[in-house]
Amino acid sequence: MNVKSIVENNEKYEVELTVEVGQEEFEAGLDQAYRKSRGSISVPGFRKGKAPRKVIEGLYGASVFYEDAIEALYPKAVQDAIEEKGLDSVAPPQVEILELGKEGFTFKAIITVRPVITLKQYKGLEADKVLPTVTDEAVDAELQQYIDRATQLEAAERPAQMGDTAVIDFDGYKDGVPFEGGSAQGHALVLGSHSFIPGFEEQVVGMSAGEDKDIELTFPEEYPAEDLAGKPVVFKVKCVEVKERKVPEIDDEFAKDVSEFDTLAEFKDDLKQKVVERNMNNSEAKFRQTLLAMLCDQIDIELPENMVENQVDRFMESYAARLEQQGITMEMYMQYMSMSIEQIRDDLRPSAVTQLKQQLALDAVVAAENIVVSDEDVDEEVKKAAVNLNLPFERVAEGLDRKGLKADLARDRAMALVAAEAKPRLIEASAVEDEIQVTEVTKDDGKEVPKAEQAKDETAEEAKEEKKPAKKTTRKKAAPKEGAEGAEEAPKKTTRAKKSKAEADGEEAPKKTTRKKKADAEEGKE
Repeated sequence: MNVKSIVENNEKYEVELTVEVGQEEFEAGLDQAYRKSRGSISVPGFRKGKAPRKVIEGLYGASVFYEDAIEALYPKAVQDAIEEKGLDSVAPPQVEILELGKEGFTFKAIITVRPVITLKQYKGLEADKVLPTVTDEAVDAELQQYIDRATQLEAAERPAQMGDTAVIDFDGYKDGVPFEGGSAQGHALVLGSHSFIPGFEEQVVGMSAGEDKDIELTFPEEYPAEDLAGKPVVFKVKCVEVKERKVPEIDDEFAKDVSEFDTLAEFKDDLKQKVVERNMNNSEAKFRQTLLAMLCDQIDIELPENMVENQVDRFMESYAARLEQQGITMEMYMQYMSMSIEQIRDDLRPSAVTQLKQQLALDAVVAAENIVVSDEDVDEEVKKAAVNLNLPFERVAEGLDRKGLKADLARDRAMALVAAEAKPRLIEASAVEDEIQVTEVTKDDGKEVPKAEQAKDETAEEAKEEKKPAKKTTRKKAAPKEGAEGAEEAPKKTTRAKKSKAEADGEEAPKKTTRKKKADAEEGKE
């Protein structure tokens, strides 16, 4: 491989390389192409796979293996040329063959390189920083999670009340005919959960075990199943059992049962400290997000289109992999969401631009401060990951993109420096309920998934449980148990939801629900 020329286009952030692959390399590529293809080539007088290369070339032409040889050789030739010239490529190259013959071939490769920017200011930035207070109500809310988990359901010998769990059998009828998904046996319905269409749960209230009742309702006009939307129906309901919540005594014994502490006071003090730490961490993360946005505001260049499209490709691959883990194909997801690939990519593009600007801004700080990450630093990071994953160091290190991890660690240090040099305007939060929701900067490998994506996982799970997303049924959201689809209210669809760019870190798949996951509540369950 020989780089014959190099032409830079700084306005487009492109470098044009002219690369020559010589006769020796080309000959090796041709021989490799022959060995790979000979088993599928028929030559009179020879068994498949046994015809010599010269015979095949004589029969089909000297150039019969040229294309395969070029396809095998040029990727490495391009990569070697990029490394030789020290280019920071950010997208697949555009390649064009200029000359081709038995002596070798010459090609032109247009390389999109990472823009290099200089920030006007990254030290002494001023931004609001919240100092959250912790109220007794906030600690009680934290404690309530433990109470809920310790609460038992017991049979109640009385009519059902709001808050009870009614075990019911039901069958739904429209115009006297059962409709699909409108029946269930032994369904445990939490009264007051609003998991069924409006009016259903309210009419179950007052039913006793063994009682039958006809519930007359009208489906909401916006119900996704067109044959049921706005239509009157009748549910024949039988109350099998009424269960009430038995809340434990909240005392020292309770604290011993659910925690490592001997007294309720000690347990609540620990919960309070955890809330304080969580909110302080969230406050710091939000502070850094604000600073990072201020750095990005200084980047007024138009990013190379190839760079942006490559980042969108990463997001698409990552999200498709997450769907596959749940047993959902991208085709199923698109059908369920009524979106095309182009629409999904359009929704991802602003996030891709934002993430790339974040990386460029932090790279500028890395360069200005001469931040260097050593191999030892990378090894330490891998050790931490191995401990967290409970895997051997060697397994975590295998196939690791050390260059990418070095870049991530350098950016982390750059962000820490910017935060340390900033001037926070301290603001006291009114209550811990105003906890700040934060996201994490997506790493450059495109595999880490930001918290913006977590909401989409709910929609993806619905698509998985739906199984037949194109079919119009009463169910657009999976029932809690084995039935109840017809009575359960489906999630309201909207046009594509606005993207929250507090989640500036990037990968954000399009969404049609507005539900918000409460990560802090989940933490208490772990």
